[in-house]
Amino acid sequence: MTTTDIHRTIEAVWRIESAKLIAALARMVHDVGLAEELAQDALVAALERWPETGVPDNPAAWLMTTAKRRAIDRLRRSKLQWSKHAEIARELEEQQDMAASGLDDKLDDDIGDDLLRLVFTACHPVLPREARVALTLRLLGGLSTDEIARAFLVPEPTMAQRIVRAKRTLSDKQVPFEVPRGDDRFERLASVLEVIYLVFNEGYAATAGDDWLRPGLCDEALRLGRILAGLMPREPEVHGLLALMELQASRSRARVGPNGEPVLLSDQNRARWDQLLIRRGLAALEQASKLGGARGPYALQAAIAACHARAASVETTDWPRIVALYDTLAETMPSPVVELNRAVAVSMASGPAAGLAAVDALAGERALQHYHLLPSVRGELLHKLDRRAEARIEFERAAGMTRNARERELLLAKARDCA
Repeated sequence: MTTTDIHRTIEAVWRIESAKLIAALARMVHDVGLAEELAQDALVAALERWPETGVPDNPAAWLMTTAKRRAIDRLRRSKLQWSKHAEIARELEEQQDMAASGLDDKLDDDIGDDLLRLVFTACHPVLPREARVALTLRLLGGLSTDEIARAFLVPEPTMAQRIVRAKRTLSDKQVPFEVPRGDDRFERLASVLEVIYLVFNEGYAATAGDDWLRPGLCDEALRLGRILAGLMPREPEVHGLLALMELQASRSRARVGPNGEPVLLSDQNRARWDQLLIRRGLAALEQASKLGGARGPYALQAAIAACHARAASVETTDWPRIVALYDTLAETMPSPVVELNRAVAVSMASGPAAGLAAVDALAGERALQHYHLLPSVRGELLHKLDRRAEARIEFERAAGMTRNARERELLLAKARDCA
């Protein structure tokens, strides 16, 4: 195996195992920032040694052992209580006595708990939303600071500072490395789900930049959602969110044209929709319903996505059911954006005039004043009503609001078509 091949192997192992490694170390040292440093030290050691010694039979166990040794050295240098590093030393000795095949059953059992603690710690409400997203991608996604910065179109030093501040805040606030209980657990879970969905949405419809989609972010969010569903199998909204992401991701290949241009739902080739993701999404939605979560916000949005997934065309879609689902969603999670989406469904179920009336009722909503989809939707409905001059104004206004270059080109093209 060449040095290049070994480096690729190390990169793949790191992407798969880093979250488990950091989670296990965080449980030991009670500091997420220090845990990541120790894991990175083990990665550097692998980059130095494996090209000479070859890739070990169990790379994950090698990294864990190396990181724990670094942890003991760090704790001794920091002059912490001997009882603490004696405890870690005992864990290390137990691991060294394991069978050559790798980690023992007890350590395997701990991994799920440690990952869950890491999820809840990275998404702690004490951190700003942007910091939660960055730290989650860093610790659980295994992404480099540069990768995260490029995904969210900010300079790498800015993203690095964001991540450093997040880890420092967790340490300064002495946020415990634990899964909360009772009401606190429910509130924190909402933060976790929000972060994962924010990552997915940024990949599914990028808010800025030159690309309409960022598939890497969708993939990371799906991976995190699947991990969370495995760690919390009795939580209906976890399955609801996973269902929503699977169903939306199933359309990804059909959402862009050959030159990267956006393709809207009505123009998509449904033969390009991923049937495996649709089946997975429908199964997750059914699981959410079985657990009593059919009226959860994510499950309701997944049910709407399921209506599209089951339909052979826009014309055969069950639009009255979608309107009814949006009505329920508006009761569960009141939002002007939900009302705007409902207006689109109303236009498909009852005609563009009814949809336009629903859109115009939202004109005074402050939350939508700088939301480009409000004039965009209004332009579509005016165009269908053959009020082309008004539609052109709305499309141009929407184009001036969006920060995504691909979306701006699409809206300007629509404006030209109205001329």
